[in-house]
Amino acid sequence: MTPLSSHTIGPFFPAAFCREGDNDLTRITPDAPPSRRGIPIRLHGRVLREGGLPCVNAILEAWQADAAGRFRHPADPDWQQADPDFLGWGRARTDAEGRYEFHTLLPGGFLDRAPHLDLLVMASGLMQPVATTLFFPQFAEANAADPVLALVPPPRRRHLLAAPDNAGGYRFDILLRGSAEEETPFFES
Repeated sequence: MTPLSSHTIGPFFPAAFCREGDNDLTRITPDAPPSRRGIPIRLHGRVLREGGLPCVNAILEAWQADAAGRFRHPADPDWQQADPDFLGWGRARTDAEGRYEFHTLLPGGFLDRAPHLDLLVMASGLMQPVATTLFFPQFAEANAADPVLALVPPPRRRHLLAAPDNAGGYRFDILLRGSAEEETPFFES
């Protein structure tokens, strides 16, 4: 069957899909104090469509390990040592310019993985959500050994590196569709 426009995600997400504080991974609940373990960072950027047009009302979900590289999930052998004040999951919505923002902690690496943050993007016009992973440039040695980053052709790996900003945070723009040289690499989720 040929996909039709009605088979795409959207056309919009209701305002209640993202609640106040959903973009803050450092807190278990919006009124809880933030975790004090690790380096707080702001991750921000834009989600763009082909031609560099802003992707309005897209939803991004972020998940990551805590600052020590642990997850608060029983599948992690060290889950009981994970940061009890760190949620590790969040959701953000893009605005009219395609901008999004998360507040989180710089993640730790685990097993053979470099410190990274996973993002799932849902947007009008996509047949299904797309998943990508962003890496941090200061971990060059760990990035070079990361098995997921190694799946990406070397010229395209730069699209998975977050860029430090001037305020102690990172910028990561996502191009949903474009030339192979410019489009953000996506992974099966």
